[in-house]
Amino acid sequence: MYTSLVELFKHNLWSNLRLLDTCAELTPEQLAASIEGTYGRIQDTFLHLLAAEGRYVAQLTGVKPERPLSERNPFPGLGDLRQQAETSGKALIEIAHNDPIDETLTLTYQGEEHQLRAVVPLMQAIHHAHEHRTHIVTTLSQMGVEPPDLSVWAYGDEMGY
Repeated sequence: MYTSLVELFKHNLWSNLRLLDTCAELTPEQLAASIEGTYGRIQDTFLHLLAAEGRYVAQLTGVKPERPLSERNPFPGLGDLRQQAETSGKALIEIAHNDPIDETLTLTYQGEEHQLRAVVPLMQAIHHAHEHRTHIVTTLSQMGVEPPDLSVWAYGDEMGY
């Protein structure tokens, strides 16, 4: 089933990849930059964003990634982040195609089981990614680096909508 939810996740993947492409042009010093009010260094923010996205996919599918990203590990490099973005982004699009809005998940958090509707981690994936991409874009702007246009308008233009 194709829904607006599918398109939201396509935009999410597109935005992650566009921002990764911009960050691929940065020096190591720029990747290590941070400004007050954001999550932290650009590289740490991207690692956190994509590690979390992998965890959302695992929650929604019950399948843990073969090589999960973790904020506890050193920065793996933009190539590994791009691979995770593509893997988790495509998985979220597939999940959205299956429209699991009425499914109930049982998740363990801090040793306790919780039940919630699948729509909650789906919505969190979009919200969380947008929030942290904004942190990265803000840091880029403050450093004088032109960030990519990640708006839905730019996405629509590029997709020919």
